[in-house]
This record gives sequence, structure tokens and C-alpha cells, in this order.
Amino acid sequence: MQPAVSESAADNRMWFFVIAILSFAGIAVSAASLQRHYAKSTTEFCDFSQKFNCDIVNRSEYSEVEGIPVAAIGLLGYATLLFLSTFSKSRAETPNRLLAASLAGLCFALYLTYIEAYELKTWCILCVASQALIVLITASAVVVKLGRARA
Repeated sequence: MQPAVSESAADNRMWFFVIAILSFAGIAVSAASLQRHYAKSTTEFCDFSQKFNCDIVNRSEYSEVEGIPVAAIGLLGYATLLFLSTFSKSRAETPNRLLAASLAGLCFALYLTYIEAYELKTWCILCVASQALIVLITASAVVVKLGRARA
């Protein structure tokens, strides 16, 4: 007879799955943004006006940190979150690492939100999608951490 899985452990499995799906979506959004960073042509699906234009944001002076595209940093961050939520979820330290990684991503996203709002005064739809994803991932990581603490 198999031991019963606690309700908390089952809930955490579901939240790990949610984080994995959101992280995969973040990888896709970051990859599209990275492609736009290097593209020579303009973006039609993301160019609505001077206020909503991915090309302005993705090719601005703020689109790189020490020569590394911000979108590549996002891609690496989301890949890390995906790894933690899938291959490393059974480790005791994973909820702490997930929370730390998602909080770091959230802080970076908040900085980028400031740049879009006050420096560039232009919004990138891909960036806004990424910001929403990291907020949801961080909230989910908090739930996982609290669930592990209760177990």
C-alpha cells in the first residue's frame, strides 16, 4: 500500500506545475523579445504608437546590461525558474530558491517598468507580458514556500 500524499504536498505539486507553465511562457516571451532586440526590421504586431512600441524599448540604451540584452537575462531567469519547478522540486531547499529567484526577477522587472514609464515613456507589449508573468510566478512561489512551511 502506498503512503497517502498529504494535501499540502499535492497542492505544492500543482503550484510547481503552474510555475513551470508560467516560466515556459516567460521563455517564449523573452525569446520573442530577444529576436526583436537583434532584428533589423520593425515589429508590426507590437507597434501601435509612440506609447506602445516594442522596437523603441528593445533597441533603447536600456535594452542591455553590460552588453547583455535584457531579454537574454529574462530568458536565463525563466529557464532557471523552469528548472527549479520541474527537475529540482523534490529538494527541500527548492521553495527558498524559487522564491529568491522569482523575487530577483520581480525586482528587475520593476526596475524595467520604471524605465519604460519614466525614462522611455514607451511600453513594450512583450515586456508588459513578462512583467505580468513574473508577478504571477512570484505569487505562486510564495504559495509554494508557505505550503512547504506548513508541511
